[in-house]
Amino acid sequence: MFHPGQNRYYYLVILCSFLTMLFRAECLLRVAWTGCRRMGNFTSSTAGSLTSTACVQFVQEMVSQNCVVIFSKTTCPYCKMAKNVFNEIGTTYKVIELDEHNDGRRLQEALAQITGARTVPRVFINGNCIGGGSDTKQLHKQGRLVPLIEQCAPCCAATNPEGSGSGQFEAAK
Repeated sequence: MFHPGQNRYYYLVILCSFLTMLFRAECLLRVAWTGCRRMGNFTSSTAGSLTSTACVQFVQEMVSQNCVVIFSKTTCPYCKMAKNVFNEIGTTYKVIELDEHNDGRRLQEALAQITGARTVPRVFINGNCIGGGSDTKQLHKQGRLVPLIEQCAPCCAATNPEGSGSGQFEAAK
């Protein structure tokens, strides 16, 4: 037997279940019709706005215009490791979070084409890819990271207002 209050609870549970099913169905339809894919915690369009060639060009421009560039994903522990190394030594860096970028998937493919590795982070210093988070940390432990940064070309050594990170970079004199 149902008590008067139980009927309302029962119908509320059914309504919530029904709404959940509708929401999931709507999401599936959106994925099917718009081509959206999940990357990390954000949804980005597979259509994007950049072609493969434009993605390669974008990566090359970012790398040539900034002394230190990290292509990253916000939830990746190795990406956090690389950023922490640069924060520890006080170096300003440019970060491109691929999971927040509309063309993140294509940019990651461009990075694979350029560097031979698809994993993140992809860390560049003075135009050269030094590898990922473990590579960055290892170079720092060996005392070889700071000298690489000190070799940055003058155009890259200037503090870039679009860069992020906690440190300031001073060009070697």
